[in-house]
Amino acid sequence: MSRRRTVGPDDARSWLLVNGARTELFDVAHESRADQVVLDIEDAVDPAHKDEAREGVLRWLSDGEKTAWVRINDHASPFWADDVAGLAGSPGLLGVMLAKTEAAEHVTETFDRLGGATPVLALVESALGIEESVNIARARGAFRLAFGSGDYRRDTGTSADDLAMAYPRSRLVVASRIGGLPGPIDGPTVSSSHPVLREQTAVTVSLGLTGKLCLDMDQLPVINEVISPTPSDVAWARDFLADFDARGQVIRDGSDLPRLGRARKIERLATVFGVQPA
Repeated sequence: MSRRRTVGPDDARSWLLVNGARTELFDVAHESRADQVVLDIEDAVDPAHKDEAREGVLRWLSDGEKTAWVRINDHASPFWADDVAGLAGSPGLLGVMLAKTEAAEHVTETFDRLGGATPVLALVESALGIEESVNIARARGAFRLAFGSGDYRRDTGTSADDLAMAYPRSRLVVASRIGGLPGPIDGPTVSSSHPVLREQTAVTVSLGLTGKLCLDMDQLPVINEVISPTPSDVAWARDFLADFDARGQVIRDGSDLPRLGRARKIERLATVFGVQPA
């Protein structure tokens, strides 16, 4: 029996990247605590083995019960056309993560070639991509934005510290809001230390990103916990909403409106993630 994902991609906190050439890992990942699984046939696979990895992914997705996202090669690569042609109509394909997205056209052409119904998660990994992120977020077929932090650092020479990386993350948050998309997905934490992961995921949340890429299944519980509302947040939200209903849903002043929006969001996410009040 395959694991039924309980958190949809709009709200997904943890996005587990799995080497697309390691088919023996697919079932394990599918049964994991990841909100969403992404089979990676881009960075994880040597160019000489791209075709073989793509075929392995397609075979697994054709099972009838297995579902996943697939990270495909970037629009400028010689593998992009074969990726979209091969994946179009695949029964288990939930969507594609498009590597190195730098223009709205990259999203729309991918979306159209996949048949006009498969969502495209745009992975932004360069200075140009960050500056074009509003247009990318508004592109037809764009589902959500994600931050390729490692490639961005290589492109720009930026350090990994929180201050240096605040600008590109915030740009993706603003672009997602303008484009009417769910919150963006942050890049992965490469450290195996859970305290480091917890700290970095807290920064993700503080900047307004609502998901995180992940390379290790051991990281999943920490990511899911930190990105979820806390039990005390849920208790506050439910108390506020109960009081709001008790007074006839009257808005007393300008501060009530943002608090009402926050409380409703927390209540919805608590239901999605199964968080109970303190």
